[in-house]
This record gives sequence, structure tokens and C-alpha cells, in this order.
Amino acid sequence: MREYVIVTDSSCDLPEELVKAWGLVVIPLTVQIGPDRFRNAPEEAPDSHDFYTRLSKGEPAQTSAPNVEEFKDYFRPVLESGKDMLYMGFSSALSGTYQYGAMAAEELQEEFPEAKVRTVDTLCASLGQGLLVDLAVQEKNKGKSMDEVVDFIEATKPHLCHWFTVGDLSQLRRGGRLSAGKAILGNLLHVKPVLHVDDEGRLVPVDSVKGRKKSLEALVKKMEESVVHPETQRIYISHGDCENDAKTLAAMIQERMNVVSVTIGYVGPVIGAHSGLGTLALFFLGEKR
Repeated sequence: MREYVIVTDSSCDLPEELVKAWGLVVIPLTVQIGPDRFRNAPEEAPDSHDFYTRLSKGEPAQTSAPNVEEFKDYFRPVLESGKDMLYMGFSSALSGTYQYGAMAAEELQEEFPEAKVRTVDTLCASLGQGLLVDLAVQEKNKGKSMDEVVDFIEATKPHLCHWFTVGDLSQLRRGGRLSAGKAILGNLLHVKPVLHVDDEGRLVPVDSVKGRKKSLEALVKKMEESVVHPETQRIYISHGDCENDAKTLAAMIQERMNVVSVTIGYVGPVIGAHSGLGTLALFFLGEKR
């Protein structure tokens, strides 16, 4: 069995120490906030607190995917080293990133016919994508072949639950996911939406509650309703510069469900540009999404 490398993109929001420990290749998307444009990579991205502060002050933000040639620039060295490659991409329902990666992989498969090049549309985002990569790495470390890992990912991703809420509705309005009228009224009434990523990888509003505390309780309730074997799970929480809320949510989950561990990280600028300051997201395995 040839050695293989797992590749993903920076929408996964995995901390750099895990990326290095797991030997991943992470392809950066590009973000522009105000006049500043940067790749979402550790050596280029701004401090997370500064990014969210600028976002909350109304600076416009946009994101863009790597093009096919940029993907090939990251894929080619893996194949040139004599290894096979598995690319796990950002949900195709939220971005064109995966499609560009898949096109690049198809072209390079022709260039390297002796190699095996596989791609998976994770239908995930942020640390939901990160959690799926984590699970794939665990399978790889058990000695599973790349085809076996792909089968595992495809079987697992319909169970990878993404539940989240936001601190302010303004960024959802700017991104076109909420009307101006609903955003203004919701902010005035302190309404917090509860959303999830569905089976097709789309962002879907499910419920709304009044106040931040109730929104955290709603996330825990969603987990209680669908989680499978929580005592065996390592779950992930990502936040848009609201670490205290993330720690509160983690404590609530540990108290009620006694999971193995909780990893807390930032919602990176790619997702944060659309969700805004105060985003709080919870990722775990459940009976269904």
C-alpha cells in the first residue's frame, strides 16, 4: 500500500499545532477585509481579535477560493514525492472551493497515472470540517488504506452535526442570508437564531430564541436530542472572538454528557467573514445531521 497524504483547506479552522502533528497539507483561501487582502494561513492572517473587531465596526469582508492552478501548486509536490493524495474539501453548497480542488485533482491524476488521487466533498465547514479530518486521521493511523478512509468519511459525514448561533444578525444580513428588516428587528429584540448545516451542506435556520444564554442552552439541547455515544466522543467548539461563551458551552456539555474531550478554537476569517462576531458553533456525531 502506497503512503498517502490527507489534504484539506483552511475552512477547516484546525489549529496549526494539530495540522503539524497530523502531517496535513492545508490550502489557504483568500480573505479581504476593508483594503487588506490576505491568505488564510498562519503566517499571513491577522490576529483573530483584530479581525473580528474590524468586522464588528462594519468593514466589508469578502472571501475567495483558490483557483485550479493554485490547487495544483499544493497537490503536485505530494504526488511528485511518490505518495497518493486524499483531498477533503469545504462544503460545495457554501463555496466553489471543492469544485476547484476536484478539477485540479482530476487534471493531476492524468499527469500522475501511477498515483491514486481521491477527493471528498465533506459537506462541512469550520471545525465541523476539522472534526471530520480528525476522524479521517484517526482511521489512517489505524493503518486503513486511503480507499477505506474515503468509505469511512462518506459513511460518517451524514452524522456530523453542525449547530451554531451568532452574536449579532448584521453579518448574516450583509452576506444575504437575512433580510435587513429581520436583522434590525432581531437585534432590537435580542433574538438569536439557531442554525445548522444540513445533509446537502447548506446553512439552514432552524429556530430562534431570545437572549444569549438561551441560545447556548438550545445548542446543548440539540446535542442531547441526537448525539450518539457521547462518552466516546471528542467534540469541537468554534467561536467568533467569544471564548468565554465557548468555555461556558463546553462546561455545560461536559456536565450533562461527559464527552471524552472538547477542543475549542476560533471560527477562522473565511467563515467569520460571513457569520460575524459572537458566532458560537458546536460539532459532534449524531444519529443524523
